[in-house]
Amino acid sequence: MKTLFDKTVLKGMKMKNRFVRAGLYLALAGEKGRLTPEIFKIYEELAKGGVGTIITGYSYIREEDQPNTNMVGIYDDSSIEDFKKFTNMIHQYDTNVILQIASGGSLTYAPIGGRKILGPSAVENQTTKITPRAVTKHEIKELAKSYAEAALRAKRAGFDGVEIHTAHGYLLSQFLCPYYNRRTDEYGGSIENRSRILFDVYNQVRKAVGERFPIFFKINSSDYMENGLTIEDSLYVAEALAKLGADAIDVSGGNESSTEAIENNLTTARTGIYNSTEKESYFKDYAIELAKRISIPVILVGGNRHIEVMEELLNKNNIEYFAVGRPLTCEPDLINRWASGDIRKPKCISCNKCYYTPGKRCIIR
Repeated sequence: MKTLFDKTVLKGMKMKNRFVRAGLYLALAGEKGRLTPEIFKIYEELAKGGVGTIITGYSYIREEDQPNTNMVGIYDDSSIEDFKKFTNMIHQYDTNVILQIASGGSLTYAPIGGRKILGPSAVENQTTKITPRAVTKHEIKELAKSYAEAALRAKRAGFDGVEIHTAHGYLLSQFLCPYYNRRTDEYGGSIENRSRILFDVYNQVRKAVGERFPIFFKINSSDYMENGLTIEDSLYVAEALAKLGADAIDVSGGNESSTEAIENNLTTARTGIYNSTEKESYFKDYAIELAKRISIPVILVGGNRHIEVMEELLNKNNIEYFAVGRPLTCEPDLINRWASGDIRKPKCISCNKCYYTPGKRCIIR
């Protein structure tokens, strides 16, 4: 019988347990996206707390494409030395660290100023009310190159891998979404065309970092919006990425560029799940189906709370890893607590009040 504390290996990366800290934007970066002492402190708490692998909050890969304020950036080589100190700090606790990299497009809350905001099509973002300029095919190639350069910086800085953020309504997610992608060229229309940019990005990243460096993709199971990415189309994309050579699929859901998804509590950080095992692990049905179809590991994020629920998914449905976000914000040492035999559910009540505090801190700690 498998357990959540099994030691496993993923693309040569030793995993001391099956717990992954889900990527979470902290809003604590300094000028030009630099790491700060506060960021080091939060991630050191997490590494000390026993989680086997940390996926960082998203980092922007182009200076002009910053989805949020005080966000970490890896858009040029000047950040590498700081990141080396960061990865060395985490590694001393026998914890892996994966850098999540992203393009925001029109889902941006940072001041626009003179920045050029790009999208698959010139469609107003439902939540930010920003209308981007449709990206050209030449710019798509340049974007893929930027991902590759950022991934190579991550490798040089000592990260154990990268995760390409393709979920939640950011730029790559918008390409997959028919509402936002209304192109008539080879990057629009069918799901084969809408996902083409992901394959371009993967190929460029793989060429840059080599065959042995892990590349994860975070993808929506569904956009949960009218004319959004469907479950069947998402399964196609995930299967295609696995065949292409991606090393893990991080399953999420909900389009934050959709007022429908937000208003119906269908984004990745759902509330109202605290006292219901039926409502937790809310992307599990998709993850179960995906795990049947691909041979690479599936990482399940979204409302993972009870050990017994996760262990059942692990043993009955072959979901290999479980990402935890808000509970580790509330209790950074949660995994150590569980490992000691105290397997009570997390203290986190999924209220999302942490999202409105400096550093995304829990209000009940």
